[in-house]
Order: sequence, then structure tokens, then C-alpha cells
Amino acid sequence: MEITGKIIAVMDKRSGQSARTGANWATQDYVIETINEQYPKRCLFNVFGEDKINEFNIQVGNVVTVSFDINAREYNGRWYNDIRAWRVVPYQAQQPVAAPAPAASFDIPAPTAADIPQAPADDLPF
Repeated sequence: MEITGKIIAVMDKRSGQSARTGANWATQDYVIETINEQYPKRCLFNVFGEDKINEFNIQVGNVVTVSFDINAREYNGRWYNDIRAWRVVPYQAQQPVAAPAPAASFDIPAPTAADIPQAPADDLPF
């Protein structure tokens, strides 16, 4: 899934060490507000991994397209959505499509009264 918008908030980075594997981890949350909509929407997403956080280098005010996955998880009997970004790229407005070239015009003269055949005046349809 993808969302395009402007980054309006960057939360503090969190890090720690996995109790299960002992590996270090880091995550950072961001808030994006959609653009080009009558009613802009906001979405909180996160980036997991120090390497991804540094690679994406997301700053407040950036206009980006975020590719993400959604996953739900349970904690103490409650469910929470996790929106995890796997790619963040600067937004590139689509270039307007060039209008097709006009069709060739042919100079065809309008018909005159002499060109239109006339039916005889006494010809009755019944």
C-alpha cells in the first residue's frame, strides 16, 4: 500500500536490545498528512531498523510517498495496528501528459443549395 503526503511530525527514535535474540533494534514513528484531497487525513507510520531510518532521512516538511504494510498485533487483550514503512521516496508530481496533436484539417467547402437534390413538388408520399 502507498500513501503520499507531507511529514508533519517526527517522533523520538526508540532503541533497545531484543530479549530473545540479543540483537540491537531501533524504530522511529512519523506522522504524514495526505495532500491533494478535500479532507486531508493523517497517518502514523514507523520505520524499523537503524539502517532504514538513516537511509530514508525523513524530516518535517518533506513531501514523500510511503510504501507500507499493515499488521495487527495483540497486547493484553487489545489489538493494535502497526503500519510499517518499507520504502520512502521523495514525491514526484506526475508530469502533465502532452495534448495530442490536432488532427489534420481538410478544407471541405460547405454544400450549396445547388448541390442538394430537390424532390419534385407534386411528389406525394401516400
